[in-house]
Amino acid sequence: MTISEDDTMALPGKLIGNIVITDKRGIDELYNTSFYGRPRENTLELSFAESAYLIYTGKITVEFEGTELDFKQFFLKAGSLVKNFELFYIVYKDLRERGYYIQPSVTGFRVYPRGGHPGKTPAEFFVFVTSERVPLLLSDLRKHLDAADNLKKRLVLAIVDEESDITFYEVKTAMLTGSSGLNLDKALAVASLIEDRCMVWDSVAANLLHGSGFFGKPMDEGHLQLSLVESGYLLNNGILEIENGNHEKPDFIEFSRLASRIETDFEIKYKVYEKLRTAGLVPKTGFKFGTHFRVYKNLKDISNITHSDYLVHAIEDDHIFSLQQLSRAVRLANSVRKEMIFGAVDARVSFFVIGRMRL
Repeated sequence: MTISEDDTMALPGKLIGNIVITDKRGIDELYNTSFYGRPRENTLELSFAESAYLIYTGKITVEFEGTELDFKQFFLKAGSLVKNFELFYIVYKDLRERGYYIQPSVTGFRVYPRGGHPGKTPAEFFVFVTSERVPLLLSDLRKHLDAADNLKKRLVLAIVDEESDITFYEVKTAMLTGSSGLNLDKALAVASLIEDRCMVWDSVAANLLHGSGFFGKPMDEGHLQLSLVESGYLLNNGILEIENGNHEKPDFIEFSRLASRIETDFEIKYKVYEKLRTAGLVPKTGFKFGTHFRVYKNLKDISNITHSDYLVHAIEDDHIFSLQQLSRAVRLANSVRKEMIFGAVDARVSFFVIGRMRL
């Protein structure tokens, strides 16, 4: 076969197990120039995504059981051996063609910063690849996030939709703090539990709770409505007593049982609310945004409320994300210039941010 000076001969490789292996020339021509694969002694090992891309670009050929596979044959073979191979290939090809050096990892891919490459710089991102149709378990997301945090990498979700478009989201652990401290007297007032909220009738207590603690919303001058989580927080901290319709004053445990009958997710909402308040933040209802809370970092004057900083949604430790719902939540948060934060509740409350990312 004759090749011109502008052409190169495709390197031969063999499909063995779940990798493709080339001889030493692969190290010189593929790894040392463009950082494909992983050198192993005098051979180069290529992942299926790398191999498919290199077949597509004409840089290698791949033999399996004595037969050379074309791109279609290799793609179908890889798809039969690796679950969701087509998703990995779509993301791999996209990132490579954006100019990133990329290698396989336990989460999906390791991606190196622009201007960096293996042997020169550490990877910047771990990319976790999934389909819009596959529910995402919080436990899996936490596992990948913990792995990324432990290695000081950024975690990126690459979600492939039904038309093979990719949306990238960055997931980060969030340490939330604010400057809205709480300094209120104990046993400030007695509130009445009415249906799904509590009412503070004493005008002095109502004005103090709303003006200094940023609790509730005035129904009229001197009368303050409190949500169930606000009421529970004030009761649990000894600032407020609550009286039900029978003139009984439940303690916090009893109040929580009552509130949980009214609002099924009261307990996880309360734990997230308490964590936010303890951190100096002011949570208010996020109903208009489809979340549990909108949150203010530095609320100083109730008469001069600026835009909230975060949207926070409480979820349980066994939560399963619908990626369509996740996409809507993040897009809405971004459209109103806020961060979308999830408060995961188990033995403790931990926060993480999910936001759109442009690579």
